[in-house]
Amino acid sequence: MKGKVIIFSAPSGAGKTTIVHHLLKEFPQLEFSVSACSRPMRKGETNGVDYYFISVEEFKNKIANNEFAEYEEVYKDNYYGTLKSEIERIWKKGKHIIFDMDVMGGLNLRLQFGDNALAIFVMPPSVEHLESRLKSRETETSESIARRIGKAAQEIKKAELFDKIILNDNLETALKEAEQVVKQFLE
Repeated sequence: MKGKVIIFSAPSGAGKTTIVHHLLKEFPQLEFSVSACSRPMRKGETNGVDYYFISVEEFKNKIANNEFAEYEEVYKDNYYGTLKSEIERIWKKGKHIIFDMDVMGGLNLRLQFGDNALAIFVMPPSVEHLESRLKSRETETSESIARRIGKAAQEIKKAELFDKIILNDNLETALKEAEQVVKQFLE
């Protein structure tokens, strides 16, 4: 079975993960695609739930074996990607896939799946708001926050390449808008 794919992308801290988790509760026909990454596991994360945590060497081997639908070296030796086996696993269950991913990965997947894909950009209220949210997580160093904020400015410029932009300046409003957009796409 080939199902549909719904891609949520945004700069780090914009709220895409919160929105995706909400939609998974609202739409039982959706299943979350777990991405692979080569970064270290953070406190509270679980392998195979949050990400498939693999070494840089293993990631490069999977690239060489064409095992990814898309991948990107987001930062030096910090790879993220979507395993083809993960997509097939979900489709075999008869479900549609929802992705929570960075902006370039989202655009790459959008191109691959054409009309079977809906790509949604979650727009933060401001870059300052992002910085505040990243600091409040207490999972980032000041260097990684600075790097993510620098990247966010570039990612925001790509928002118009997505099918839909949802402004997340009020979470309840953003959640309702996401529900409507997804419902329309799946019908």
